[in-house]
Amino acid sequence: MSLTLFSHLPRAASVVALLCVSSGATAQDASPQDLVAALQEGGLVIYVRHATTESDYADQVHAVMGDCATQRVLSADGWAEAKGIGAAVHALEVPVGGVVSSGYCRAWQTADLAFGHYHTDEALHFAKAEDYSDADIAQMRENVLPFLTEVVAEGNRVVVGHDDPFEAATGIYPEPQGVAYVVRPEGDSFTVLGHIDPDAWPTN
Repeated sequence: MSLTLFSHLPRAASVVALLCVSSGATAQDASPQDLVAALQEGGLVIYVRHATTESDYADQVHAVMGDCATQRVLSADGWAEAKGIGAAVHALEVPVGGVVSSGYCRAWQTADLAFGHYHTDEALHFAKAEDYSDADIAQMRENVLPFLTEVVAEGNRVVVGHDDPFEAATGIYPEPQGVAYVVRPEGDSFTVLGHIDPDAWPTN
């Protein structure tokens, strides 16, 4: 096991995140077909950035949980995208255990449309700032890491969240909206195996 440092500049602040990469492999290099084969065995984490929204702007400062009118919401394409992700996961016989979502409407709606069940956890939320401080980034990283490192007991853990918290934890900016990153949790570390874009799930 080798330890690789990823440094990045999300928004206006710097972050250095620790990402565990399996010896002899490169993070994010597995094909969608290989990722699905791994997911069919279970024990992994699928981190889904919420599906496509009607607009893209920083709403975390003024967003009120439970009030979708104060937040970005899914577009019609986003609704179809979320349903398509869920249909692909089902058709490919990928076992899904627990589904946890951010409390933002665009996240839990994605979880509901794709998987039909979820619970929310505010640890997946943004820091309430438009320009993050180093402390904000560090806090988002600490909040997200348990979802990526805790060993999965049954099926695969699905996490539906956002771009900045994932980047804070991994050093990887997840795009486009609806992208799914596949992560192997290892107790006190994790390995990013690769990603599947929302329109790239294998058909069989």
